[in-house]
Amino acid sequence: MRRRRPAIVFGVLLVLAVAVWVGYPHLRFSSADCTRTLDVTAAPEIAPVVDEAARRLADPCLRVVVTSAESARTGDALADPGADHPDVWIPESTVWLQRTQARRAWELPVGGTSIASSPVVLGVTEQAARTLGWPGEPLTWAKVLDLRVGLPDPARDPVGLSAVLGVRRLPTATAALRRLSADTEERVADLMARVDGPEPLAAFPVSEQALLRHNGLVAAYADPPVPPLDYPFTVMPRSGERDAAQRLLAELLDPRTAPALTEHGLRRPDGSAGPDSERTTSERTTAATVPPVAVPDTDVADEMLNQWATINLSGRLQILLDVSGSMGQPVPGTGLNRMAVTLKATEAGFDLVKPTTKVGISLFSTKLDGDRDHRELLPARTVAEHLSGDSLTKLRAVRAIEGGATGLYDSVLATYRAARQNWEPGRLNVVVVMTDGRNEDADSITSDALLAELRTLQDPRRPLPLVGLGIGPDADLDELTAIATATGGRAFTTPDPAAIDGIFYTALSGMLCQPPLCKP
Repeated sequence: MRRRRPAIVFGVLLVLAVAVWVGYPHLRFSSADCTRTLDVTAAPEIAPVVDEAARRLADPCLRVVVTSAESARTGDALADPGADHPDVWIPESTVWLQRTQARRAWELPVGGTSIASSPVVLGVTEQAARTLGWPGEPLTWAKVLDLRVGLPDPARDPVGLSAVLGVRRLPTATAALRRLSADTEERVADLMARVDGPEPLAAFPVSEQALLRHNGLVAAYADPPVPPLDYPFTVMPRSGERDAAQRLLAELLDPRTAPALTEHGLRRPDGSAGPDSERTTSERTTAATVPPVAVPDTDVADEMLNQWATINLSGRLQILLDVSGSMGQPVPGTGLNRMAVTLKATEAGFDLVKPTTKVGISLFSTKLDGDRDHRELLPARTVAEHLSGDSLTKLRAVRAIEGGATGLYDSVLATYRAARQNWEPGRLNVVVVMTDGRNEDADSITSDALLAELRTLQDPRRPLPLVGLGIGPDADLDELTAIATATGGRAFTTPDPAAIDGIFYTALSGMLCQPPLCKP
């Protein structure tokens, strides 16, 4: 019996070795099969905190990919019907969820859970603060707004939106908003760059998180508080990893995340500054707790931003240009054709609006893009972005399509639907149609059907007037008037195509400036 024991042991070991050799690939591939990916897109300032929390999950079957991306760009991308959606989106503010939802980026309403906060304050230069008696005297918004104060565009930046909410509570709100409109920039970064410029700003709204990373600024806290940046953790409707997303959310809400929030200049969701609430930077002590304030619902925010747009004259123009064959006809006494004078007026229109105004341009004729009568020339971008790129070169290269007819109805409806889908609060949204003729597409929607569709697309809380501009003697004023009236807009025409620049100016000035600031 003793002599057989080594053989038995050897046999057992051999069986185990074979089992391990056979089983190892199976175990390895099982591990690979269990790997899942949770895609998270987060605002840049919160992304490192999310990444750190994801590493604490320590799940070999779960891979968390955290992408840092600006919320404005993410919102634009999500509004594209063919875009891929992350499993989780964490913008810096619920405002971005509301705006992206309004653009029908997803069908089901979504809401997020705040995982951090950063109060919106007025960042005041130390020199300006001392003129107001600081540090002996507290800084109030009413005092600071008597200085030269800039503002990030509230239609683009949630910090600007919160600031406008705070200013509206003041007795001198209207005068203060008008002053702010003179120094409005697209982003907070643009305002920071002006602090030491030739016409320096004394203050501007900024998140506390950004202020703590900028030397020489003192925080003036709103009283009562305004909505902070609330960093909503939002599980996207299309996500197939909802369980994994909930686990990551639980980790982010765990007290262990608080030090990471403090390290990156952020607060807890309840507005507390965390364990080291005595954070100071250049003699600036942050408030220990700033109670959270809810972001106003979409209707309230849109109404307020519409009022702001009237003061700021910031718009979103979607221009539809006729490039049918008749636009190639010469305009007597100019040496140009109808297309050239129309393009000249359109280019001049860039100077009629603020650099923050967005402009998009599409062309139409018949069968211009496959079976479609229209195609995009320039996507909706701010005037400043157009002028800094090659947009004017593309516009100047447009030519009338020889033999092309006027596919007006289908093009107007498609353009109007797109403008409605991309309607932006805080801007005067307008569709401009420039044509020298009437509808010539026998296969298009009928006039009655077009007008009925336009009427169904109206929303009094989100006005979207269409301005019709008739170029030359062949333009049908009655047709343009019927189309414009269905949207609350107006039609203009001139028998002399050379006068289109004056008509264009008159139309835009009337739409982009509302009473009482401008007379009809």
